[in-house]
Amino acid sequence: MTAMQAESMSGAPLWIIGLMHLLGAPGAGLAVALENLFPPIPSEVVLPLTGFAASTGQLGLAAALLWTTAGSVIGALALYGVGALLGRDRTVALAARLPLVRISDIEKTEAWFLRHGTKAVFFGRMIPVFRSLISVPAGVERMLLPVFTLLTTLGSALWNTAFVLAGYSLGANWTEVTTIVSTYSKIVLGAAGVAVLAFILVRFLRGGNGSRRPGARGTARQATNDPQPANHSAPTP
Repeated sequence: MTAMQAESMSGAPLWIIGLMHLLGAPGAGLAVALENLFPPIPSEVVLPLTGFAASTGQLGLAAALLWTTAGSVIGALALYGVGALLGRDRTVALAARLPLVRISDIEKTEAWFLRHGTKAVFFGRMIPVFRSLISVPAGVERMLLPVFTLLTTLGSALWNTAFVLAGYSLGANWTEVTTIVSTYSKIVLGAAGVAVLAFILVRFLRGGNGSRRPGARGTARQATNDPQPANHSAPTP
């Protein structure tokens, strides 16, 4: 790595630079996998920095795209496994202990995911923070693993390619991408914060946490047309 390249990378955490310097493109993939598992690690730094490294010849561009996408999928599969191990019943029991959360809220969320889960996984890969978290409910609901993997790969490939190529094109000015994505992340997190505050406000105005217990299983998984138990009582004369 030349002195000019090192200076251009000075806006990145040293451990990311170290991984790329030590392992090359697989190091970039490892950094992306860790970013999926630990959302505070900045993907807006890892991806354009990888593109810049490719522009200097330190990494191959095709290898950078392949390994960063592989890292995204590996990280997502790890979180999917966490959701699958946690399971629905345990998730409901834990969520039900949260202040202001009703079992009906959980059931509505579950019903929404069962209807729109494929779109949520695909487009969720392009939303900061949520791109990692969306894998957990997919695991809880046991989305078919091949479907989850395909959607995650496609969504991650689009997101990663856009920012790796941006860093590749900008070269030493790759940090401009970081500024743009950081602004996007702040807007998304701000909108999420407003939504949470609105939920809390509405719940306080309505009052109560609901009376249903976690054991009550009137969920979206149950068919709405379950046969009624037969009435075996004798007819009234």
